[in-house]
Amino acid sequence: MVLKTWICLLTFQRVAVLVYTLELIGRYVIDFSASSGGNRSISSRPMGACGMESAKSGLMISVTQGAQTEFSQNDAESSVNLSQVEKVEVSVVIPCLNEARSLGFCIDKALTAFREAGIAGEVVVADNGSTDGSLEIADKHGARVVHATARGYGSALRKGIEEAKGQFIVMGDADDSYDFSQVPLFVAEWRAGSELVMGNRFRGEVKPGAMPVLHKHLGNPVITAILNNFFHAGVGDAYCGMRGFTKRLYQKIDPRTTGMEFALELVIKAAKLGVQISEVPVTLWPDKRGRRPHLRTFHDGWRSLRFMLLYAPNWLFMLPGGTLFMLGLGLVFWLLPGPQRVGQVNFDVHTMLFGMMFALLGTQIIATGLFAKVFCYAEKFSPNRSLERWLRRVKLEEGLILGAALALFGAAGSSWLLWKWAASGFGAFYQIRSVIFFSLWFFLGAQIVFSSFFISMLGISRGTYIGDYEELR
Repeated sequence: MVLKTWICLLTFQRVAVLVYTLELIGRYVIDFSASSGGNRSISSRPMGACGMESAKSGLMISVTQGAQTEFSQNDAESSVNLSQVEKVEVSVVIPCLNEARSLGFCIDKALTAFREAGIAGEVVVADNGSTDGSLEIADKHGARVVHATARGYGSALRKGIEEAKGQFIVMGDADDSYDFSQVPLFVAEWRAGSELVMGNRFRGEVKPGAMPVLHKHLGNPVITAILNNFFHAGVGDAYCGMRGFTKRLYQKIDPRTTGMEFALELVIKAAKLGVQISEVPVTLWPDKRGRRPHLRTFHDGWRSLRFMLLYAPNWLFMLPGGTLFMLGLGLVFWLLPGPQRVGQVNFDVHTMLFGMMFALLGTQIIATGLFAKVFCYAEKFSPNRSLERWLRRVKLEEGLILGAALALFGAAGSSWLLWKWAASGFGAFYQIRSVIFFSLWFFLGAQIVFSSFFISMLGISRGTYIGDYEELR
């Protein structure tokens, strides 16, 4: 009973204090009324019970209005932030794998460049499995982190680019070897109409110790020369790690590589698409990674050369195949009438036999090159307008007719020679040159027939893919 009495007294006391407080608050009500001069008058009036109720209502209304006002302000701020996100023009994408020592510098430079140039931009760090605190550093410095589960330089870049919100993408390494304060130079070229903007370290500056001597004077110049010779890209620094391109171009390119070849694939496909490519001078600084670089000189150099050859079937297949075919065919026709003598060297039927082998080998290489070209086109590795026109015109039946005609010619000639030999009682045979000549055409015809079938199988969806390319142009 005593405990209950004390609880009731304490409750009553709290209620009394609350009522007294409300009475003090309700003593005066500030009434703002606009006068004719725009001034506000303050009046006070005593309050009774009704006044107290009004004060309570007024307090509730004020709190409610304040909450609504705060909510409206927050909502407006959210709307502004959402609008800013939707209006991102440029995204800097930085692939990252344990780059804690240098990543913060790269992010700060990019964001400062955005701010000073008045560019609406973002920094996207594409992490490839870092374990050294790179993710925390990226978040602290204001970058947006995305995770690339597939390992590889190209995989990280592809993930970052796909997640980027900007219309224009600038990519660069996370080791602070590239100066991200130069991002506005790339943006200016984009606004001038370029869809691919390449950095050029040789037109800019290579700081002492920033690039190995072998890369500077041999590897990069040779790779760049081959790239320009094969694909007419017209760039001066094929492997510059800082470059910019439009999101639209990236979607048209549809990259497939996941390693260091990614950088070459962008340039090769952009050149094949015929888009405007420009260059800006950039500075290469010694990196801050404090460890061995991911790039392996000879291994990645060979991968680059191999990739370019695979994307250039004319150089890998058609040129050597055509050379062998013409050389072999020339030897066969040259030696068909009889032995030939050049200086002190005699060329006879044995050389003619090698000529037939060269011609057949060249034909097989050319056929493989055609398979590669059709496959690359059908799989959208490489748009090829001349091949597209050829696919539209040439039909399977035309290849079959040509191959069958050559095979029948060779078979008829060989049959005629066999008949003559049989008529002579299968004795001594002196028509080896004619056998080589007619056999060559029979084998060539058979190769053309079966190659035509295979090309037709590869290009079975060529109408669809031609349509796809038309939509992308």
